[in-house]
Amino acid sequence: MSSEESGHSELSPVANSLGSLFERFIGVWQTEQGRLPTLPYEPEWKSLCQDGEPDADGNITWQPRLRYPIGDFSGVESALELTLHPDIKAFYGSYWSETIRADSPNGGLDLIQVWNRQDFDRLLENIIGHVIAKRRARHAITVFVAPTDEEEYFLSIDNQTGEVYLESPGLAPVRTLAASVCELLDSLAPVTDRPDI
Repeated sequence: MSSEESGHSELSPVANSLGSLFERFIGVWQTEQGRLPTLPYEPEWKSLCQDGEPDADGNITWQPRLRYPIGDFSGVESALELTLHPDIKAFYGSYWSETIRADSPNGGLDLIQVWNRQDFDRLLENIIGHVIAKRRARHAITVFVAPTDEEEYFLSIDNQTGEVYLESPGLAPVRTLAASVCELLDSLAPVTDRPDI
């Protein structure tokens, strides 16, 4: 992770938990692969996360970066006439990062993050669609944060309480998995999802 995190103590609890998770993630990559994580280089899909130039195989190393300023959700909130839970905004607005593969006490998951501005705009559109679907179904408003290894389930944050739920598309939450997203993040063990790259 970048040394720009000198103001780490001023970050929100969610951003701090994300930072700790990313440190574990980078540590796992360096221990198991001897380097930073890599991705295929896409010239039209650049990110502040990228380090250096593509290698001979067309791959680029990357690491999560703090985002300044934090992502702006006011447009979504205005469109939905809804205030998003601060943990949701901190979760998606504090860093630039690729999705993080991790094991949780309840199984494997892919923790969604935001790679660049276009990715953030796409996320906002998906949040709007998700909330509209929840309203139509007359379910409590949640926002997705991670698909799980069981394809029919994903993790979400409850917009009122900040609790983390296990959900299935189109249905009400199955059960509560964590009292907060910080509790979830602190329980995760990152894994290298692309060991052959």
